[in-house]
Amino acid sequence: MKHATRFDTLARETGGAVLSMAHAAVLSFGLLGMAQMAGQDDAAGHARFSTVFADTAPAPAERAAPLSAAVQLAPAPVQAAGAGRSLVRVRGLDALAADPFARAADDLSTEMARVRDWIADTYRVSETALVPALVAAETSAQELGFDPLLIVAIMAVESSFNPRAVSNMGAQGLMQVIPRYHQDKIGPQRSKNALFDPKVNVRVGTLVLHEGLQRYGSMQRALQYYNGALKDPNARYTRKVMALKKRLMTIAGRSAGTRGEAGQAS
Repeated sequence: MKHATRFDTLARETGGAVLSMAHAAVLSFGLLGMAQMAGQDDAAGHARFSTVFADTAPAPAERAAPLSAAVQLAPAPVQAAGAGRSLVRVRGLDALAADPFARAADDLSTEMARVRDWIADTYRVSETALVPALVAAETSAQELGFDPLLIVAIMAVESSFNPRAVSNMGAQGLMQVIPRYHQDKIGPQRSKNALFDPKVNVRVGTLVLHEGLQRYGSMQRALQYYNGALKDPNARYTRKVMALKKRLMTIAGRSAGTRGEAGQAS
């Protein structure tokens, strides 16, 4: 009887152990399956994160290429980390294309537009860069009673249309104005580099010529004063400027004598 009782007890214990093992096996398989599914979901989620949101976090240098590829493949209009900078550059190029100097070309007279084209070809200067100087020449000349082509001829002789030209005497810009002699015309509020601005330079240069004409009463003397060569008996500077002005008149489609200025060279 004791043997039977021990057998029954052993059977119950063995059955309980087997049942526990079976439960553990089922639980293990279940956990393994859940882990595998979770891994797949995590991988898919990570792939989606890499594709859509990779641009929102700073990418290390070694991951730059994969991130670029992911951004290129993304169908949604998502900006990558570098895309913002590209858009800024594009907007910058668009702004440069809308050049204010190019719009100012409409302010040139028909004559000056012809002169602009000739200068650009002859002196190898950008047409766009020429416009502010030529507009200033027409504006200042009209205000002070000069032929604009005379102002352009002075620019050609003085600097060959180089707005950054500087002489060994310190003359600056298109019309080679020496700032220390004409600070009253430049104005105290302007910087020391003001004469490298074509508009300022042409305005001041025209005022210097006007000052010479007021002082000496003739264009020849005014031009010699402008060049600092009043003592030259041959007036070589005046002859050089006037010869170029005559050529510009032909280029502009104007005959000699069509337009003059006060105090013609004698």
